[in-house]
Amino acid sequence: MTSKTYWLEHAWLGTHVEPGVTLEVRDGRITAVRPDADTPPSGAEVLRGLTLPGLANAHSHAFHRALRGTAQVGSGTFWTWREVMYATAARLTPDTYHALARAVYAEMALAGVTAVGEFHYVHHAPGGTHYADPNAMGEALIAAAAEAGIRITLLDTAYLSSGFGQPPTAHQLRFSDGTADSWAERCSVLKERDHARIGAAVHSVRAVPADQLATVARWAEERRAPLHVHLSEQTAENEACLEIHGCTPTQLLALHGVLGPRTTGVHNTHLTAEDISLIGGSGTGTCMCPTTERDLADGIGPAVALQNEGSPLSLGSDSHAVIDLFEEARAMELNERLRTRTRGHWTAAALLRAASADGHAALGWADAGALEPGALADFTTIALDSVRTAGPLPRLGAETAVFAASAADVSHTVVAGRHVVRDGTHSLVPDVPRALADALAVLRG
Repeated sequence: MTSKTYWLEHAWLGTHVEPGVTLEVRDGRITAVRPDADTPPSGAEVLRGLTLPGLANAHSHAFHRALRGTAQVGSGTFWTWREVMYATAARLTPDTYHALARAVYAEMALAGVTAVGEFHYVHHAPGGTHYADPNAMGEALIAAAAEAGIRITLLDTAYLSSGFGQPPTAHQLRFSDGTADSWAERCSVLKERDHARIGAAVHSVRAVPADQLATVARWAEERRAPLHVHLSEQTAENEACLEIHGCTPTQLLALHGVLGPRTTGVHNTHLTAEDISLIGGSGTGTCMCPTTERDLADGIGPAVALQNEGSPLSLGSDSHAVIDLFEEARAMELNERLRTRTRGHWTAAALLRAASADGHAALGWADAGALEPGALADFTTIALDSVRTAGPLPRLGAETAVFAASAADVSHTVVAGRHVVRDGTHSLVPDVPRALADALAVLRG
């Protein structure tokens, strides 16, 4: 058994900032939270600044990190961007994906992320040939997260069609298992580990034929695993679904048993009032990815209406145009201000819950995301004396974190009671910029 004591100069305890908090950790879990500790106990590790529960990046495509900067050249739409993305995916191997993902997950740790939901669909070799280990790509991601020191929920993704029953394109062949039954057989071999959980995903209603949606939903239901789905990110998907099935993508998912409390719709951007009611009424979650949604010119989703109908909100950095959960939280509120020309749709506390507890729950880590006894000892500390955060009263730490701080203000990240980032330096990947540059140089050839 391993025990450790932390003294937090300021701690966000879910409803307020408390000064001087002692945190006892044993075997990777918080065993005690003691406020009113004016001075650090003897032997305690001191964390100056504001300590928050670890952040959950609920939607990630690790290989999209290779598009940062590159995809900003020229103009176009989501559909033209997608061609650049496919070209990058075509160059991945298990080794190059492992190296890139390790660096990307290390970048996340530097940004205060302690768990990532990896929406994983690059399964096979180019042309669709299976590797000797059919899960070589997924195993590379699981290993990368371990080496970067964070938790992962591998959302193994069914991707079978180029669009409503059409065969995969040449680029998409490596995504496809042919049928949902073959997908289920392959991903059933994946094993959970202390740092890794296995979930499922429907890439989209475009990519999984309607008569095979229930197979994916049943696989997740039998394992009580998270199930995620890209939903109504583009109006073109809605229009095609209406033409072919006579209903919206949300309605189609509801008809085939995909919606429910363990399901999260990613983006949920272009929805009807009935769609919003179906999502909220079923307890289906919503993962907003504001920096990607604005980068790809997707639109602003009805997050307020979804939450009001009962859909829990989480956040993801998706294409990793930036990796900064504070920016994602801030952007969700600020986007809504622009759309409505009114302020204050969420409190800072609500936005922090979306970035932490509700994000962890969406990934199957319901025991993470809070500084309380019994929770996983996953937390992050931001500086309160940087050029962005200096000045506001410490009791306004939640507001400072959401509306002023950035990933650059993260000083410490602790996972399972172990320092992964200390004083802004990653303990397992000491030079993350070099790791990123090297991985990208090899990938680009």
